[in-house]
Amino acid sequence: MKEQFEQWVARLPISEAGQKVIEKVRSSEPSRRVGGGSKNVSGRYPSRKMGVTIQFESHRVELPIIYQLEYDEDVLEFYDQPPQIKLDYQASNGRRLGVLHTPDFFVIRTNLAGWEECKTEQDLKKLAEKSPNRYFYSEENNQWHCPPGEDYANQFGLYYRIRSDREINWVLQRNLQFLEDYYRSQSLVVEEAIAQSLLAVVSSQPGITLAELLNRSTGAKSDDIYTLIIQEQIYIDLNATPLAEPERCLIFRDQQTASAYRLIVEQPSVSLPAISPVVNIVTGTLVSWDGKGLNIIHVGETEIILCAENNQLIELKKAVFENLVRQGKITSLQTPEKTDVSKEYWQRFYQASPEDQAEALERYKAIEPYLNGHPPENETIPARTIRDWKAKYLTAIQKYGCGYIGLLSHRSVKGNRQRKLPEETLAVMEKFILEDYETLKQKRMWEVHAALVRACEQAGVIAPSYKAFTKEVQRRTGYEQTKKRQGHRAAYQYESFYWELTTTTPRHGDRPFEIGHIDHTPLDVELACSRTGRNLKKPWATFLVDAYSRRLLAVYLTFDSPSYRSCLMVLRICVQRHGRLPQIVVVDNGAEFHSVYFETLLATFECTKKQRPPAKARFGSVCERLFGTANTEFVYNLRANTQITRNVRQVTKSVNPKNQAVWTLGLLYEYLCTWAYEVYDTDEHPALFQSPRDASV
Repeated sequence: MKEQFEQWVARLPISEAGQKVIEKVRSSEPSRRVGGGSKNVSGRYPSRKMGVTIQFESHRVELPIIYQLEYDEDVLEFYDQPPQIKLDYQASNGRRLGVLHTPDFFVIRTNLAGWEECKTEQDLKKLAEKSPNRYFYSEENNQWHCPPGEDYANQFGLYYRIRSDREINWVLQRNLQFLEDYYRSQSLVVEEAIAQSLLAVVSSQPGITLAELLNRSTGAKSDDIYTLIIQEQIYIDLNATPLAEPERCLIFRDQQTASAYRLIVEQPSVSLPAISPVVNIVTGTLVSWDGKGLNIIHVGETEIILCAENNQLIELKKAVFENLVRQGKITSLQTPEKTDVSKEYWQRFYQASPEDQAEALERYKAIEPYLNGHPPENETIPARTIRDWKAKYLTAIQKYGCGYIGLLSHRSVKGNRQRKLPEETLAVMEKFILEDYETLKQKRMWEVHAALVRACEQAGVIAPSYKAFTKEVQRRTGYEQTKKRQGHRAAYQYESFYWELTTTTPRHGDRPFEIGHIDHTPLDVELACSRTGRNLKKPWATFLVDAYSRRLLAVYLTFDSPSYRSCLMVLRICVQRHGRLPQIVVVDNGAEFHSVYFETLLATFECTKKQRPPAKARFGSVCERLFGTANTEFVYNLRANTQITRNVRQVTKSVNPKNQAVWTLGLLYEYLCTWAYEVYDTDEHPALFQSPRDASV
């Protein structure tokens, strides 16, 4: 290693001082132990390239960058939390600052080395406003820069780089995590006959989908195909489509074949402008009939007049004209507006209330006979109304391709919806809500309203009623208001919950054994000693749950409070039952999960550890919900369960669970395993519409 480092230094224009900086980084431990804070998921990644675990403070920025560094052939070495460096720059108020800064990584590449700092695009924009001399965005190269960091690095012949989450390819991230077990395994070998069979199929059908290959490969397993991918014997663009969606993944013999295929398929084609067959029957519409262009100049109750190019007038009955349109003999010559039709279409659809939807359906039922050319004889709806609805329907077809949208009335946006109170009153009311009500004093609304009324009287402003004031306060009810009055922990229950709709890594992974959750809970049942019969209180259960299939991989029961022993035992049971560990293990901030023994075991078997933020229960919802399921389906059916203790006043000596205890630890563990591995494992899961066992296949 020393000789290789000396050869690397000799090739590059790095100063002697720069060499000392690099040597110090390479010989130093991480300068600090990271923590994710109140929002980020932190953890440790077992790097095979470095032979140690690499810390990350965010699994949405730093961990993806670690994956890129791990699998980038240009990166020779990378170190997390290198020694601090000093940044000198001028603050926005003109003061000169000297800040000790710990970058996220120090990276040694083939031809250069330097520090890399990872931040989200949103944080960088805020920091640029606060410290414009430390962070700024360059339009020339579309990159974020840190001038004081770059100045510090330049004196040593090194670089300093800001890395944003904007440059992360989330499809590639999913694929790297999907294939990581195959990259790490050294024992995967594909039989020669199977490999040749797969290569023959891929060579004869360039662009075959992964789903087709998985279905057609007789005698070959999915492991064989993924092994050939990481061995680069067959090619798939890992940047383009996720392997978890095999029907979209195209496979080729090599990269050159893929490039040629892409050129042929994506070759732009030239097409003639389409003529819309839908005609908007209003004055001024241009139409085509028998190859001649005509202009609608009059639309009456029963007749339509068309004007030809030579000013010749053509009179048609309205029913005849509509029949010719339906037959496609008369078509529109007007070019449709170039708008984002799909976006506007769905926006109008989702904005409609249930009442609007019901009304639109009734309107469509009324005009449907007219659209089909069979008007009813005894129509109760006025003819003018029918014509109006038909016109809206046909206009919507021409604009959106769906006439139903034109029949939606959107009553909720109609009428005068402006505030009735004067602007001065609204301003004073907002000031009192912000400065007097939404504070840690937690004043009551009537007290704040009384002060508001006095202030309005002194200022000569119309005072709002108590009812109007309470409505204004309730409009602001939610996370921010509760946070200001009671703190962030009390406000957590009101925090918005967002589903994963972006292209980032899925919350529950793409396959079984990708993400596993470990957590502990006291079971709501009192146990007894097997020898003396004395009450031994509640046991602690430790669950290891597969996030993808919701399968209980391992269960451990003990009287000891949560410790590293419980963690190691549940992992040991998982290996006994399944012969492997999850690729990623998600835990909370308990002290047992920071144990040297626990982290050493995960690092030894190359498992990534993710630590969810404190006081954020929803990050561990997979385990939390399973605890509730275990109670309702199993524990609450046992004698001496502790449901009754929730209402202490109802507990008497005769019904006290402590006096009813009959279950021993060994017997309870035996039945708990039976429920977990046989009953729960084979019951249909409401979120999966199949059993956890079937989902893990």
